[in-house]
Amino acid sequence: MRFRHPDGGLVHLAYCTNAHPAEDLDGVLAQLERFGAPVRERLGAGRLGLGLWLAADVAAELAADPAAVERLRAGLASRGLEVVTLNAFPYRGFHDPVVKRRVYSPDWCEPERLRYTLDAAGVLARLLPDDAPYGSVSTLPLAWRTPWGPERADAARRMLDELAGGLAKLAAETGRAVRVGLEPEPGCVVESARQAAAALRAADPEWIGVCLDLCHLAVGFERPRDALAHLDAAGLPVVKAQASLGLHVEDPSAVAARERLDGFREPRFLHQVRERAGDGGDGVQAVDDLGEALAGGLPGRAPWRVHFHLPLHAEPEPPLSSTRADLEDGLAALVGGPARRTGHIEVETYTWRVLPERDRPAGDAGLAAGLAAELDWTRDRLHALGLEEVRG
Repeated sequence: MRFRHPDGGLVHLAYCTNAHPAEDLDGVLAQLERFGAPVRERLGAGRLGLGLWLAADVAAELAADPAAVERLRAGLASRGLEVVTLNAFPYRGFHDPVVKRRVYSPDWCEPERLRYTLDAAGVLARLLPDDAPYGSVSTLPLAWRTPWGPERADAARRMLDELAGGLAKLAAETGRAVRVGLEPEPGCVVESARQAAAALRAADPEWIGVCLDLCHLAVGFERPRDALAHLDAAGLPVVKAQASLGLHVEDPSAVAARERLDGFREPRFLHQVRERAGDGGDGVQAVDDLGEALAGGLPGRAPWRVHFHLPLHAEPEPPLSSTRADLEDGLAALVGGPARRTGHIEVETYTWRVLPERDRPAGDAGLAAGLAAELDWTRDRLHALGLEEVRG
């Protein structure tokens, strides 16, 4: 969906297709029919944006075959769908039975990550609507935090330099600008916007910036306006933003809270947990997965935030709650002022199939209904911030 901001520019709203487990072109095309078109129809939207996740193999296939890209482009257009952003964080196998830390491999020290990202950017340049001023690709924030050191940091900087050069070459060849945003995430080399400002100080801001995931900010207890101030000071653009919710646990020592939390412990994805430090400051204590927190890895004397992406429109059952206030603050900071801070917002709830069983959608129709409800919730918030939906 498209919205006109009071500054006159467009804000594109999409949902991320990493909610679906397709890793070949036929599977991606099938998603358009099974989910994209039904979600658009439920919303009554003339056009629906998709934030495509293309696994490395299908990105390479499309990058090497213009006819395959045209097939995908035609499939989108015939169903009233468009693409201005790609998610190139997971490399492949994102819906394998166990993903956990494998989602961070290969990282930005390895040439496979560079090739994948440039393949994705090349495909996106050919999928962009004619009137889209730029495309965006989100990627991991350098690497998982261990192992890390000067040699790996130097290798990552070289890869980002090559990335910027490749994106500039792509723009010269196609006339379309595609920018890449590194997505700070708990547990990674770059966890916060403050760390992004330091880690990317040598990156070319014409082509490389940040993807702000509002769940990740909230899990780290980082306020959206503070995050934007750090990025501004470093001259880093917000290439795209991800509208996402995390779990909030006000009293993690309560038996009822721990019983409900246990339903969110699952084997596929990593669910990092952060606890406010007890000294009243901004510090946090950290563990890398929910099971570790529940086993005593955190003291449980202050609120917890859990990296588990929740559907945007539905609060978890008490005594758990969500980081909804942080999400609303983030949207206001990004597009609620006199000038947009980004033109791309992607709803990214990839956890539908691992929600507690009582909360999972029933079949394709249930998932399409849930995705539409998330987008409708976000549409309402954008309207409240003064944006007008562009119909047709």
